[in-house]
Amino acid sequence: MSNKRDYYEILGIDKNASAAEIKKAYRKMAVKYHPDKNPDNQEAEQKFKEAAEAYEVLSNPDKKAKYDRFGHSAFDGAGGFGGGGMDMDDIFSQFGDIFGSGGFGGFGGFGGGQSRRQARGGNLRIRVKLNLEDVANGIEKKIKVSRKKQATDTTYKTCSTCKGTGQVTRVTNTILGQMQTATTCSACQGSGKTIDKKGKGTDAYGLKMEEETVSIKIPAGVEDGMQMKVSGKGNEAPGGIAGDLIVLIEVDEKTGELQRDGENLHYDLYINFSEAALGISKEITTVSGKVRIKIEPGVQSGKILRLRGKGLPRLNAYGSGDLLVHVNVWTPQELNKEQRQFFEKNMEDSNMQPNPQKSDKSFFEKVKDMFS
Repeated sequence: MSNKRDYYEILGIDKNASAAEIKKAYRKMAVKYHPDKNPDNQEAEQKFKEAAEAYEVLSNPDKKAKYDRFGHSAFDGAGGFGGGGMDMDDIFSQFGDIFGSGGFGGFGGFGGGQSRRQARGGNLRIRVKLNLEDVANGIEKKIKVSRKKQATDTTYKTCSTCKGTGQVTRVTNTILGQMQTATTCSACQGSGKTIDKKGKGTDAYGLKMEEETVSIKIPAGVEDGMQMKVSGKGNEAPGGIAGDLIVLIEVDEKTGELQRDGENLHYDLYINFSEAALGISKEITTVSGKVRIKIEPGVQSGKILRLRGKGLPRLNAYGSGDLLVHVNVWTPQELNKEQRQFFEKNMEDSNMQPNPQKSDKSFFEKVKDMFS
């Protein structure tokens, strides 16, 4: 049994639709999912092909009758478009005239449009490294980029092959009559222009590699692996539009004493026995500067202090994460004679014995709270 979608469902019509209604429905779907309107969109391309296949069957009275009676099984193994073999060239060749001179408003591919598809330069990719302070505050980076640009001493003339349209039109005979299609001109790559005089030090397209300083504004809250696009800062194209500069963000997730965990930050604070017993005020580093925190007397190792809003900002959202300060009581590894005598004397003292309270959270509970 075929797993194809119903042709009537694809075009959004019922089985009693007239030939005019079928054609109108197909035209609507093809305009919506045309590849020129949805560049690099595989889902749109698939829907475009589905609509063309459905129209190829339903617009033919004999095929429509077979489909109404037997469904997709009527064409299983039959080959051709009804058998699922349709590609872009088939579609443009068979159904280009459906859109006429005003149909697509100049989208390339179908015949009849008067405007040409502009040539487009290639994209460039760079990496930008950030620390946590950059992520917290956002930053503007000025990066030197080598990109191909049109040389001022290169001149162009109208392409003699396509007469400046960027497209070459051809007429083919099909089962539906004569069909007119347009393809990108191979002589000028769709730009409508060819080189008249090539500038000094340029390539075959009259372009010259130049270094340019590009300003990139990076918002606060970005994460490692994210990409940004700077429009028009890729390579240029003769008589066309420039490509884009794709910026890959690399973040050093550990900067100084701070460690990133999403929008939260972690800080390991070490104190000694005396400080833990007596309490103390400590200055710690945050992404927005130094702050002083108070350690209460009798603090236990593993205690987590949460400083709300002292983490990293949320990208495209309000508020910031938290800074989690992990208190670690440092055990001395070597003791002098007096220190050893002090601890030996107090080792059996009841006040020095562990006495966890019910309110004291276990390690598991602390970890759970940390991620909640």
